[in-house]
Amino acid sequence: MRRNNAESIGDLIRKYLRHEGLETPLNEKRLIDAWSEILGPSIASYTRNIYIRNQILYVQLNSAPLRQELMMGREKLVRSLNKHVGATVITNIIFR
Repeated sequence: MRRNNAESIGDLIRKYLRHEGLETPLNEKRLIDAWSEILGPSIASYTRNIYIRNQILYVQLNSAPLRQELMMGREKLVRSLNKHVGATVITNIIFR
């Protein structure tokens, strides 16, 4: 017999993570890990500290010219990082 209420395993895992409150921290971790993938190893080498607080990504950089360059493309970078994760994890980036 075939069941009519069958759900995919992926949907069940997402529901479980959401129910247990683990979906947001998992997405934040995935976004931080995606930083070096999206920007590349050369830019990631100038990055010292990355963390998320209240949907804002804080990034410490060693290079002032790089900071200025990234500030100009901040909105595109926010969209790209969120798209990579598949959820709206951050709304802004602050470069320090």
